[in-house]
Amino acid sequence: MTVYDFSVKAQNGEDVSLSKYQGKVLLIVNTATKCGFTPQYDALEKMYEDFKDQGLEILDFPCNQFFHQAPGSDEEINTFCTLKFNTKFTRFKKVEVKGKNPEPLYAWLITQNEKNKPQSIKWNFTKFLINRQGEVVARFSPTDKPESFVDRVKEELNK
Repeated sequence: MTVYDFSVKAQNGEDVSLSKYQGKVLLIVNTATKCGFTPQYDALEKMYEDFKDQGLEILDFPCNQFFHQAPGSDEEINTFCTLKFNTKFTRFKKVEVKGKNPEPLYAWLITQNEKNKPQSIKWNFTKFLINRQGEVVARFSPTDKPESFVDRVKEELNK
């Protein structure tokens, strides 16, 4: 199984097959607009602008499960991110990343580690780096600023 086997919901509710990103390097992030890590949007947008032409896509999944730090509708979240941080990468419908009903993509992502045992999402801005074959190759914590792993992203883009 790879990331390409999943479909997710676009902000308008339509199904989006992640197979449309086949051959790209992906950074999948669960985000929130009222979190101490929200300023990471600036660095994520810079990374996207710097590397989108080399095949990087950033997939943003707002999540309101951590102290309700992603309030508002999908449209309100998108407007906030676009106006405040000038983000241009793809943002999807708000999802759950833990608990009884996690987004199937996230249920899979958390098992993609050397132990093949679920490692739960502990907070907003957990990041998963996906190679061009659709496999998880790295996981970065909320405290890992995008600038700290840009070389790892470049490494995947250059493979």
